Amino acid sequence: MKYNRWDDSKVDTDLYLQLQDLSTILSDNPDLQFAYKYGSFIDLTNRNITGSHLWDISNQAIKEQGYKTDVFLRTIGTLHYSQVPFLKTYLKKINESGLPNFAAQLITLLEDIRLEEIITKIRPGTKRDFAERRKHLKHYFDTQLGNNVTRNHSLDELFCLIYLLIQTDQPDPNFPKANKQQLSSLENLKPHIYASFEAKNTEDITAIAEQMVLQIEDDYKDMTNVYFSFPISHIEKYEKNTLFDELTRTDDIPNEEKEDVDEENNESMDEQLPSWHQENENSDRKQNFLQFELDSGTKTSIMGSGARETEDADQAMGTIQGASGESDKNDYSEVDSLEKQSTNKGRQSNDNELNYGEENKHAVAIVKKANTPSMEEQHAYETIVATIEAFKRKLATTIEKVLEHKMNAPRKDLVIGRLSKKLLPVIIDENPRVFYKKNQESKDIDAVFTLLVDCSASMHNKMDETKRGVVLFHEVLKQLKIPHSIVGFWEDANDVKENYQPNYFHEIHSYTDSLYQNTGARIMQLEPQEDNRDGFSIRFITKALSARREKNKFLLVFSDGEPAAANYDQNGIIDTNLAVSEARKKGIDVIGMFLADGEIDEREDLTMKNIYGKERLMIPSVDELPEHFAPLLKKLLLRTI
Repeated sequence: MKYNRWDDSKVDTDLYLQLQDLSTILSDNPDLQFAYKYGSFIDLTNRNITGSHLWDISNQAIKEQGYKTDVFLRTIGTLHYSQVPFLKTYLKKINESGLPNFAAQLITLLEDIRLEEIITKIRPGTKRDFAERRKHLKHYFDTQLGNNVTRNHSLDELFCLIYLLIQTDQPDPNFPKANKQQLSSLENLKPHIYASFEAKNTEDITAIAEQMVLQIEDDYKDMTNVYFSFPISHIEKYEKNTLFDELTRTDDIPNEEKEDVDEENNESMDEQLPSWHQENENSDRKQNFLQFELDSGTKTSIMGSGARETEDADQAMGTIQGASGESDKNDYSEVDSLEKQSTNKGRQSNDNELNYGEENKHAVAIVKKANTPSMEEQHAYETIVATIEAFKRKLATTIEKVLEHKMNAPRKDLVIGRLSKKLLPVIIDENPRVFYKKNQESKDIDAVFTLLVDCSASMHNKMDETKRGVVLFHEVLKQLKIPHSIVGFWEDANDVKENYQPNYFHEIHSYTDSLYQNTGARIMQLEPQEDNRDGFSIRFITKALSARREKNKFLLVFSDGEPAAANYDQNGIIDTNLAVSEARKKGIDVIGMFLADGEIDEREDLTMKNIYGKERLMIPSVDELPEHFAPLLKKLLLRTI
């Protein structure tokens, strides 16, 4: 579990996945990933589209609309309609000026307003989101205006005035909070600001911004605050007119080598091989068709032409008759080619990324079998069994009674049996079937369970009480003869290397031995260890559960909070949420069980909600684990009957 008292920000997984889908679809590039950053920009080098933390506010509706408009501006606007060469030139000039921070934010403000108008025209459905964006930012900059006046941040104050003037709905707005100097500067800048409304492209916007910076450069020191980020990161690397052109660029052949041809000893001959299409009237139908496609390599004297659509008759087949026999040489049919051998070496990390998620491509699963219980562990287990006996007996008895009285739906339309109340077939059917039979329901529960126990270091003061819940789980399912497994999981932080993240799965009980007698004491071997990589662990267990034939499959995860492992802190919640969603799509019910140290605060509940959604059980104290766990287990078991 990770906890930082200074950082209470939480990732809303539903919103993040929605923004990720928007980024992928609107950019038409599946490689672009959405990320939360201090500002909103597009970074093709690192394949990121970012949303500004300016929208990390409590109002959920405005938060969603704010982040969406950031994605709209970058994927529809900046990607297609911002001209990179003019922005590059502008950036070089402002770095030499005395107001680089102000100049960078000014161009972003003016360009975003131009792009907003384009976006709302081609996608009218975005108008509502942009209207809420403007409304929120007007209030935000009005508040910032007062703060900057109080703190004597003159240029920050002027920037707020520029934004409020651009977005005003009044012909002559009044700003009583502002200082006279900034109001005077604003008055001088008005012609340029109004000119930005008529700007047709990025070239016009950069020219206006340059003039505004030059006009006030000698009167102000640079801005202190950062409200907007420059819209394109690593812009110096790009050469095309737009970022979309950069994504779709195709480079020329990288080398200029030419083949040396000996014309005197050359046995080849030149022959014209024409192409044919339906518009040609070729009198000679005995022509050959040939096409070469050279994308890279050594330049030769072979002449090439444009591509054409292939036809079935283009291919030629040669057959050779002969005799086959067993070779007296070595048989290499089972040996991989050199290409396959070299490919297989790098396949493990790719398979990991495919099966366990991008965040876990270096994670390695290590299964650790439980040892034979010692006398001390056996005694401790028997003590716990005695304390949970009342819960076990009540729960098992309830399930058994339900099974005992549960009947199958009657088999209808029989020729013998009990007479049905529906006798209409006697009149309308030539051979009526008006009898039915009842059969006793099978007492076997068609279900399988896995209990996944977080063995991270933060569980050190909760593990003893957690074992009570695990014992209750095992004893009830064993009595009802339901196969189940109990697995503790953790990542060994001490052995983590750059491309190696060992994740241990301590198999206390497997599906095959969970119903054996006198093995329950293995539960006492669960102990707190190191980190927890929940997404990888859930996917690993999901793979085993998916292979089971039972109709009802359940995965219960005991945890005390947020996942935390090597290079996993930032995206741990999102990765775990995706793992849970993948398991549920495969028909596995996943329930998260949170073990608190006392009262559950809003932050902890939000974390579990972002991972497990509604299927979560919040337990205020581990002392109350059996009392909370028993009703949940009863509910799940009744669902299978």
